[in-house]
Amino acid sequence: MSTLTVLLPPRDPAVPSQEWQLPEMPFLLLDKSGRKERAGRAALAFLPRASTTVLIVAARDMLMLGVTLPPLKGPRLKQALPNVVEDYLIQDAQTCHIALDPQPLRDGKRMLAIIDRGWFRFIVEAFNAAGHRNLRAIPVTRCLPAPLSSAPLPEPALAEGEAAAAGSPRAGPVRAAVPPLGPLPSEPLVAAVLGTVAQTAPSILADIALTATPEPARFDSIEPRVELAVARGAHGEGLAVPLSALGTTLAALAGDASVTVYELAELPGGEPTLAGEAMPAHGVHVGVAPLPFDTLARNALECRFDLCQFEFESRPWRLDRATLRRLRLPIGLAVAALVVAVIGANIQWIMLARERDALTAQMTELLLNAFPKTTVVLDPASQMTTQLQHLRVAAGELSPDDFLSLAARLDHALGAVPVNGIAALDYHDRRLDVTFKPDVKPDPAFGQRLAQNGLAGEIDTNTGKWVIRNGSGQ
Repeated sequence: MSTLTVLLPPRDPAVPSQEWQLPEMPFLLLDKSGRKERAGRAALAFLPRASTTVLIVAARDMLMLGVTLPPLKGPRLKQALPNVVEDYLIQDAQTCHIALDPQPLRDGKRMLAIIDRGWFRFIVEAFNAAGHRNLRAIPVTRCLPAPLSSAPLPEPALAEGEAAAAGSPRAGPVRAAVPPLGPLPSEPLVAAVLGTVAQTAPSILADIALTATPEPARFDSIEPRVELAVARGAHGEGLAVPLSALGTTLAALAGDASVTVYELAELPGGEPTLAGEAMPAHGVHVGVAPLPFDTLARNALECRFDLCQFEFESRPWRLDRATLRRLRLPIGLAVAALVVAVIGANIQWIMLARERDALTAQMTELLLNAFPKTTVVLDPASQMTTQLQHLRVAAGELSPDDFLSLAARLDHALGAVPVNGIAALDYHDRRLDVTFKPDVKPDPAFGQRLAQNGLAGEIDTNTGKWVIRNGSGQ
C-alpha cells in the first residue's frame, strides 16, 4: 500500500473560518515497499493519491495534556472528555476535538491532544473531497527524532508560566489557562525549526497588512517568524517566534535541561537557516542538526497516536459521492458482467428448452408409430417401456422383475444359505420380500452374489426383511 505524508500549516487565529485556505504543502510519497516515489510541494488538488494519507499536524494547533481518565470507553468516554479538560482551556471544550493517545504514560495517566474541531473538520473534509479517504493525523512533536544528548539533568524545566514570562510567545487555537501538570520532569528538550510561518489566507492577510502599514519602511521592517515545535518526552507544544529570539526562547523553555535543535532541511522552498544566528546559551547546551523532511515523514508513519478518532475516524468503505465517482468504472464493469451473465443464461435456457421439445416430439412420434392405439401421451419414455413389457408378457416371455425370474435368480444367489432357512417369501410391486428364520443369517457375501445374478437387495430396518429387486431398478 502506498503512503502519502503531508506537512500541514498551522491555523492563524486572526483568519475567520470562512476564509481558511490551504497553501502549497510539502509531501512525500512512498510505495508499498517504503521506497520514495515523489517528494515536493503542491496544492491540495495536485497532491498525488495514495492508499493511506498521513497528515502531520502543526504543534501550534494543539494542546497536549496528561490527565487521569475515568474508566469509560466508546461514546461515554467521548462525552466525558470535555469535562476532564475544560479547566485547562480558555475556549469552550465542546468546540474542541480531543484525541486519546493509545499508549499510557508511566504514571498511569493518558496523553490527550486537543485541537479546534472546526479547523480539524475543515482539514479532514478538504482532503476527503480531494479523494484522500484513508486519513491519519499525527502531531508533529511525535515525529521529531530523539535528542542528541541524554545526560541526566538535576533541575526541572521551566513551567509554562515562567516560559511566557521569559518572553516566549504562545499562539494557537487552544491555550492552557493554568499549567496542566505542574513542573514537568527534567527531560531533554527537542526543538525543531519547521520553516517560516505559513498563512492560511495569504491574500486577505496581505491586504490587512498593507492597509495597516502604508509606509514602505514599516512594511519592510517586519521580522519574519519561524515555526518552532518543542517536545519534552510525551508532551509537546508549538510556538511562532521571531528568528532573532529563537535562542532566548529555547533557553527560557529549557531551564537547566539539555536542548537539541533540529532544522527542517531538504524541503522545497526557502527554509530558514540558523547559520550565523546568535543563539545565547544561558546555560543551555544547544546542538543544531539538520532534520530532513524524509526523516520527519517516515517518523510519522511509525507513530501510533492518530488524531482521527471518534467522528473523524477514517472510514474508506463509506459510500458517498466521492467514493462513487472513484468506483464508477468498477461498478460499471460489474453491472455489465451481470447483464451479460443473465442474458447468456437465458439464451442457453432457451436453446436447451428447444432441444428438450424436439426430443419429446421425436419420442412421441416414435411411440405413436409403434403403438398407434395410444390416445394420450404424457411420458413417452415411460409409456414405451410399459407397452414393451405388455408385449413380452403377451408373448410368454418372463420380465426381469417377474416373480419367477426374481425367485430363480434368488435361488442361485443363496449359496451357503439353506433353502429351508427362508420363513416367508412375498411378491408385490415387482419386488420380493424375503424373511429368514430367526436362527438363519445370510453371510456377508450374500449381497455380492445378488449383484452377480442381476439383483439388488437391502435389509428393511423396520421389518428385518430383505427387499430384493431387479438390478436394473425396473
